[in-house]
This record gives sequence, structure tokens and C-alpha cells, in this order.
Amino acid sequence: MKAVVLNRHGTLDDLAYVEDFPDPQAVAGHVVIRVRATSFNYHDIFTVRGMPGIKVPLPLIIGLDMAGEILEVGSGVTAWKEGDRVLVNPLNRERGLMGEMMHGGLAEKCLVAEHQLIRMPRTVGFEDAAALPVAYGTAHRMIVTHDTIRKGDKVLVLGASGGVGTGCVLLAKMLGAEVIACAGGADKVERLRQLGADHVLDYKETDFSKWAIAKFGKPQRRSDDGGVDVVVNFTGGDTWLPTLKCVKRGGSILVCGATAGFDPKEDLRYIWSFELKVIGSNSFYDDNLKALLELIEQGKLKPVIDEVLPLRDAVRGLKLIEDRKVFGKVVICP
Repeated sequence: MKAVVLNRHGTLDDLAYVEDFPDPQAVAGHVVIRVRATSFNYHDIFTVRGMPGIKVPLPLIIGLDMAGEILEVGSGVTAWKEGDRVLVNPLNRERGLMGEMMHGGLAEKCLVAEHQLIRMPRTVGFEDAAALPVAYGTAHRMIVTHDTIRKGDKVLVLGASGGVGTGCVLLAKMLGAEVIACAGGADKVERLRQLGADHVLDYKETDFSKWAIAKFGKPQRRSDDGGVDVVVNFTGGDTWLPTLKCVKRGGSILVCGATAGFDPKEDLRYIWSFELKVIGSNSFYDDNLKALLELIEQGKLKPVIDEVLPLRDAVRGLKLIEDRKVFGKVVICP
């Protein structure tokens, strides 16, 4: 089968497009799916580069997110049959992540454990489904499962133009929030405006914290006046301290990552003085993915997809992710 294979850690040049990779064979408790769509996450970049403490079995087909049709059913699998349309939860309970500890979605076929399968509604397309797991699943758990955003809340989203970010903007708007979306570059800012964000900021030109204080007032320690209700901050780094300064008393900071640095400058005085809540959220579960599929089926959600590329051009698509030139998701259709 055709596949994109990582033979050694390094750069994207170490990914190879091959046309003769061995086909997977169905084994007990598993199915083989025909991959119809897979989408990239920045995690794929980390896998290519190599991550301290994580020993990846090489050669490896990368790619966490995928959707497709069942081609072959292994022994012991009774709830599924050939032709069933499925979304795959990339977390295998026994072995870890697809595309990291076992072959992933950048191939024409993939071996998947039965417990990872989620049935797709007929009206949901493969490309939309494949955009969901890591990015939108993470956003859904952070916002919906943890019940962190209320109607009328002022919600500031950092890194709003990526997969998780666009998911947060859409979900926050769906819940009735007033959304301030921050991204780098005029094009991304304009696309966020078109996506429905109430306010858009180019962080390269505008200090988001100072803007929020000028717009909504300085947070007060003895009243609920000033500031924003929620900041979604999965960037960390030098955005952390400015985040603390613009959240209202009793407000929340939602954290699901640290793309700009996990060890930022801290000032604990803001945490206790303004009674701030820092809420961590990790990963996603089947209920998040099922809920997202239902929202798409109901016409309430449309994942943001920047480009759809053939498998042969997958490395070019991943380069767009690495260079942060993407708005939303890049989807590959093998």
C-alpha cells in the first residue's frame, strides 16, 4: 500500500512517501480500515523530531486522526462489519497513540483495535470527521465537559487560528460567549472575524492583555468589575503573565498545552488576589468525539479545514503546520 513513513527522527525530510509498504492484516480484536481521510496535528511534528523519554518504534507510519471504512474484520469482533464507516479514537488502551507507538493514518490502510472505533453518521463526511479527535476533542473536553464557559462570558482565545483554537472559537460562540480571538497575521485575523469571533487581535501588533484591560476595564480585587471571564491559554511561555493580569476576579484560565513554553514566569499574587481558577484539561474521550459528530450531523458545527491534499503531498502539508501557515486543519485523503 501507499504510505508516508518515518525511518529515523530528524526533520520532515526524514519522511518518505512509499508505494510498497506491507498491507496490515486483521488480527483478533482488530479491524483493518480503508483510510479515507486523516488530519495533521502539531504532535506529528514532535513525533518526527523525536520526544525525550518516548521511544517510537521505527519505521513508523505517522498520523493520529483518521476516518474510513472497515475492509476486514478480525476474529472476536462482533459489533462491526465490512463497509461500516468509522472515526478512530487515536488512543489505544494497551499500546498508546496511533502514529506514535503504532502505525497511524498516513496510509491507504490501517490496523485499528475494536475499542477505538466510533460509528459515523451517514451525513458526516470523512474529512470533517478526521479533523475532530485531537484538536476538536481537546477543545470540547476543555470547554463542554468541564463546563467552563457560560452564555455572555467574555472569552479570550490565544492561538485561535490553529486546530484547537478554531475549535474553541466555534464552541464558545455556540455557547453564547463574546469571543476575543488572537492570532498572528492580518489574514488569520480576518478569517477569525469571518468565523464569527466578536473581536479579533493580531498579537504581533497588539498586546492582548492591555487591549482587554482597555476594552473591559482593569480587574478589581473586591468586585467583579473589569477583565475577561475566561482566557484559553495553551501557549504558555511569555503569554502567561499577561494572561493573569487581564482575567476578572473569580475568572478562569483554561490550559490544555504549552506550545510556547511550559515553564513561564509566574506571579502567584494574581492567583489569590483575584481568586483565579486555573483549569487543566487533558486529552479527550469517546463521549467528546460522539458529541462532536452529533453536532456536525445537526448542522451546528463545521470543522475548519484549510487544505485537503493527496497522500503524495502529505509532507508539504505537514510543512505548513510546522511553519504555522495553517488556519484550522490540514487533511490528507489517501
